[in-house]
Amino acid sequence: MLETERYECPYCGEEVEAVLDLSGGDQTYIEDCPVCCRPITFVLQVHGEEWHLEVRSENE
Repeated sequence: MLETERYECPYCGEEVEAVLDLSGGDQTYIEDCPVCCRPITFVLQVHGEEWHLEVRSENE
């Protein structure tokens, strides 16, 4: 199950959209910002139909 979520890059402040695959359950992964190319840590928590995405800089 795919969802889209807008987030603000913790480095450059640009608003970007992420495509999330909720079928994998809880996930932590790193992707580069498509604007400034700095690494962003994504923490996705899935609880049935409910989910929460947290984004933070690599050093947080």
